[in-house]
Amino acid sequence: MSCEVKININNKEEIFELDKVAKQASGAVLVREKDAVILATVARDDQMVEEDFLPLTVNYIEKSYAAAKIPGGYIKRETKPGDFETLTSRIIDRSLRPLFPKGYAYPTQIVLFVLSADPEVDLQTLALNGASAALYLSDIPVDKNVAGVRVARVDQHFVVNPTTSQLQESSLDLFVTGTKDELLMIEMRAIATHETEVILEPIMGENAAQSVMTTREMNELSDEETLEALQIAGDAIAEASAAYEEGFKALKKPEAELEFKSELSHDSIMDYIDEFYKEEINAAVREMAKSERASGLSKIAKTIALDETAQKEGWSSELISNMVGKYKKQVVRSMILDEQIRADGRGLKEVRDIVIETNILPSVHSSCLFTRGQTQALVALTLGDGKAAQMYDVLSDKDPHYENFMVHYNFPGFSVGEASPLRPPGRRELGHGNLAKRALEPSIDLPNNETIRLVSEILESNGSSSMATVCGGSLAMRAAGIESEKLVAGVAMGLVVEDDKYAVLTDIMGLEDHDGDMDFKVAGSCDGITALQMDIKLGGIDQQTLKEALLQASEARAHILDIMEKANSEIVLNENALPARSIFDLDPSTFGAIIGQAGATIKKIIEKFEVSVDLDKENGTVKVEGSNKVQVSAACDHIRELASQKRESRKPKKEQIQFDEGQVFDGEVKRIVDFGAFIELPGGVDGLLHISKLSEERVDKVTDILNIGDRVKVKILAQKGHKVELGLIEKL
Repeated sequence: MSCEVKININNKEEIFELDKVAKQASGAVLVREKDAVILATVARDDQMVEEDFLPLTVNYIEKSYAAAKIPGGYIKRETKPGDFETLTSRIIDRSLRPLFPKGYAYPTQIVLFVLSADPEVDLQTLALNGASAALYLSDIPVDKNVAGVRVARVDQHFVVNPTTSQLQESSLDLFVTGTKDELLMIEMRAIATHETEVILEPIMGENAAQSVMTTREMNELSDEETLEALQIAGDAIAEASAAYEEGFKALKKPEAELEFKSELSHDSIMDYIDEFYKEEINAAVREMAKSERASGLSKIAKTIALDETAQKEGWSSELISNMVGKYKKQVVRSMILDEQIRADGRGLKEVRDIVIETNILPSVHSSCLFTRGQTQALVALTLGDGKAAQMYDVLSDKDPHYENFMVHYNFPGFSVGEASPLRPPGRRELGHGNLAKRALEPSIDLPNNETIRLVSEILESNGSSSMATVCGGSLAMRAAGIESEKLVAGVAMGLVVEDDKYAVLTDIMGLEDHDGDMDFKVAGSCDGITALQMDIKLGGIDQQTLKEALLQASEARAHILDIMEKANSEIVLNENALPARSIFDLDPSTFGAIIGQAGATIKKIIEKFEVSVDLDKENGTVKVEGSNKVQVSAACDHIRELASQKRESRKPKKEQIQFDEGQVFDGEVKRIVDFGAFIELPGGVDGLLHISKLSEERVDKVTDILNIGDRVKVKILAQKGHKVELGLIEKL
């Protein structure tokens, strides 16, 4: 018999329908918010895997029919998941994985189908809450509800669970998941905003021209603002999680009778290692590089397995290797907590050595090789036009969207010393690239008719390659001559907690990520945070520890930015590789004259100046590109002249005033151009005083002699139609 649970919390109502569909799954719910409906299911195999890990798979799938659409393209059915679906699956996985009991090793799949979409509903939050409910209500022994909360900042006020419309006006997108007393995952990005002001300027009395002024804000968050937003999210999560527990507790299925893998442990082996191999493991941890450390520990485990004691006691190689790993973890954590020193000898707040090289690839538009310790990212940038943007669909929108700033992250096996096959980017690669994009995007103001693609090739990895991508990406943009508002740097923070002791670590390496309790990535400019990502392994984290981590990250970021600023000052552009480009605005009504009949005029421009010309009628933007800067500049001048002639032809014709050669007049300088100055003559006629007529000696700039508003005495040299040529007698 199906039943319905309504949860009213945090500015919205969610309706959960149980035992209505997918009844053969371990757990299933239909969750509804407004007109959005998602089916969340959990299925479990009965046979445990042999390996010691949790075999959990999460798949979030958007169905096109949910938005009354037929899939685009040649194949009219859903195929490979899009980036949003993959990233949402990853978020749900990271949020729910910590809930499973220790030793649970049954292949488990969580599947979410979006069956009906609503443009005003946050599908990511609804999917997370539906997945958590299906898992909690299933026969799998999970005793906590996870809640997802999104926080926006609209008009400087924080808003919990904003509508899609509110999020479009927001300067913050913060997504947090957790249980009643624990934050499990954080994703945050600052959103740059634009404000447009239209100013009317009177010209020639009755007519008026509109001057549009646009201001842009990066909207970085300070540490204090970030903590406030996280506190608001934490309170909302606690309230929602309690409401879910109250609503679902009586409906939970009886727990299945499952066996759990006992943790490989043997106190006598740990005692044996401590007695006879303590120094060897300490040396492996303290003295070896990452690639050598794993090999060194493996050799120690093999040596122990050959010992007479191990042979007599019957200790297996797997058990010994596991115990060596546990002992190594104890050594690493003890060094940090008791000695305030890390495996590579650094202090807790110390950033590894940084080396930066820019534009090392001569045929690439720009590049940056960013090396921090044993982590190395080669970031290459390519510039393109609007046609190079990545088209993608949003389920609730009928029209396609275009991504004209892309960050693609690649992680080949050789970066960690492995001979693994090269595969298409997986969830990790997409997630790291997305984090770097969120960090960098607020720093650039990219026109719609331009595209930037950053590709980060991780050549070596020992902790925080995504943050190396942020640093390298920010400098790669500067190395292409792109004027980003501020440089952006990223750093990964860690945490080690034992009883009442804890330590916050700056710039963690792989060993500290693996054996620590938190991975906390913070990216931003000198003025605040642009992106943040946190995964917490130990459960909850209090505000004071979080504040300490943010402040320590701010210090590290400032240190890294200082090094990046020095590298920025030494950049030499790849002039031979960079495209010559000029972008300017014209009245769209003049585009017909530029194009010409059947495109004849624009074709001549392209052939004569060896350029490409792109006209955006909607925005009135003209873009000219070519390999030669002089040719591009000449083409732009020619196009402006065509547009000017078109405008002049539309003006009502005035009765032509005739001047005689040799006449002398007093006039005022009205306009100054590169080739001369226009002087107002009687009857409102503008005469041209060419730069060559300003002085008997060569004049480089008109402004060396005249300025707008100057009074001059001029002589009529010649008149050809409306064009009146002047000579300068004297400046009055």
